[in-house]
Amino acid sequence: MGEQGELFPVWRYHPFFTDNPAGTLQAEREHRHHAVVEQVIADSKAGALAHLPSGHFHANSAWLILWAMAYNLLRAVGAHTSAFHAKATTATIRAHLVHVPARIARSARRIILHLPHNWPWQQAWTHMFAITHGPPGLI
Repeated sequence: MGEQGELFPVWRYHPFFTDNPAGTLQAEREHRHHAVVEQVIADSKAGALAHLPSGHFHANSAWLILWAMAYNLLRAVGAHTSAFHAKATTATIRAHLVHVPARIARSARRIILHLPHNWPWQQAWTHMFAITHGPPGLI
């Protein structure tokens, strides 16, 4: 006996209305680009941009610069770590790869990082660590 078929077929067509004089494909491309920008802004408001505006120009500019550096570094780490983390939000990347539940030990002038057993993100973290601390030219 075969598998049961779909009850309701899902169509991948979405109508949209615009007053943009551009062609359909260009208008859709611009709309998707705008959606990506909005997603970055929403992701950023959950992080460092939640502190804006502070009422002081220099504090706002410092938060913005720190946000840009942290955002770009986290996106690079996510892209090089795994396919899941390449599409994850920065909050997820921080929770999985930055806030590491590890124990630091020292032995023979070396620092040893003991990761927890059965930690679900151990393979992704060790892959990210190997890429960032490997010989130059790997990335």
